Amino acid sequence: MTRTILRIGIPLVLLFGAVLFYRGRTADPAPGGPSVPTASRGGPAVLPVQTHVAVPRLLEERVTATGTVLAEEAVDVTVESGGKVVAVGFEEGARVARGDVLVRINDAELQAALTRAVHRVELAKVQARRQQQLFDAQGASREALDAALNEQRVLEAEVALIRAQLDKLTVRAPFDGVVGLRQVSEGAYLAPSSRVATLQNLDTLKIEFAIAERHMNRIRPGAEVTFSVAGVPGAFPATVYAIEPKIDLATRTIRLRARAENPDRAILPGAFASVNVALGEIPDALVVPASAIIPGLRDKTLYVIEQGRAQPRTVETGLRLDRDLQIVSGLEPGAVVITSGQLQLRPGLPVEPVATAAPNPERAR
Repeated sequence: MTRTILRIGIPLVLLFGAVLFYRGRTADPAPGGPSVPTASRGGPAVLPVQTHVAVPRLLEERVTATGTVLAEEAVDVTVESGGKVVAVGFEEGARVARGDVLVRINDAELQAALTRAVHRVELAKVQARRQQQLFDAQGASREALDAALNEQRVLEAEVALIRAQLDKLTVRAPFDGVVGLRQVSEGAYLAPSSRVATLQNLDTLKIEFAIAERHMNRIRPGAEVTFSVAGVPGAFPATVYAIEPKIDLATRTIRLRARAENPDRAILPGAFASVNVALGEIPDALVVPASAIIPGLRDKTLYVIEQGRAQPRTVETGLRLDRDLQIVSGLEPGAVVITSGQLQLRPGLPVEPVATAAPNPERAR
C-alpha cells in the first residue's frame, strides 16, 4: 500500500513543480526580448509611436508622364522614279544640307529626249516669228499664226515635262539633317518608292507625352516641363507648343508635344522619355506621411499627440504625392502627427514618441 502511494505521489510532485517553474519563466521575459507597452501604477499602458511634425512648406504639384522623343523633322528618303543607281552622294551618318544630292538615277534617255525637245522648241519659235511677220503684212491668216504659236507652246510644255521627270531621278535632301544608314549601292536597280536612307534633324527635338484628362485645363502652350532619357544623365528643359484638341477614348488622356534643344545631338529620336510636368505651387501646405491617415467610410482621420495622449482629428486631404498627403483642413500647423500603430490607437491613449529609423539609401534605390 505504501509503495503504491509513493508511486503516485512522486510524479504529482514533479508535475506540480514543473508548472510552477513554467509560470515563473513566463512571468519574467528574457533580457533583449521584444518590448511591450509599459504601464504606470494603476494606469493604462503607454504606447511607443513614431511621429511627424506638420510644418508648412512649399508644395509643387507635379505629374509624371511617359513619352517618346521625336526629331524636329524626320523622313525616309525614297526615289520617285525607278532606274539604275549611277551615283551615291552621301556618307552614312554625315550631316547634309538642304538640296544636297543623295542619289542619282540613270537619266541618259531622258537627257536625249530633252535635247530633242529643246531643238523642236527652237524651230517652233522660228516658225511662229515668220507667221507673225506674214500676218502683220497680211500675207497669212490668223488661223495659221495661232497654229504656229500653239505648236510652240506644246513643245515648251513637253520640255518642262521632261525636266520634271529628270528631277525625279535626282534624290536631294529635303532639309538640313543627319543622314542614316545607306540602303542602296551604285549599280543597283531601284523600283519607285524604294528607300534610300533616313534623314533626321537632330538639332531640335519633340517630346510627345500624354496626361490625364482632369489636368487638361491646367497646362497651356508655353508651359515648361522637364524630361529625362535612359543613358543620358540629367534632366532637360522643354516647352509645350501643341496640344491635341481631343481626348483619347481608350486611355482618357490628352496628348501634348514639347520642343527641346539638342545642340550636342546626344539624345536620339525614338528614346523613351520620363516627363515631369509642373501644374502649380502651394506656398504653405501641410503634408503628412500617408501612413498617418486612417480611411473611413466617409471621413479620414489621423491622430495627434496632445499632453502625452493620442487625440483624433478628422481631416480633408488634397494632393497625393509618392508617400505623403496634403492636409487641406482639420490640422493646425506644428501639430505632432502619429505615423505608426494606427490599429492600436484610441482617443486618450497615453503615447510616447520614439525616434524614427533613418531610411536605408541602398533599399531606397
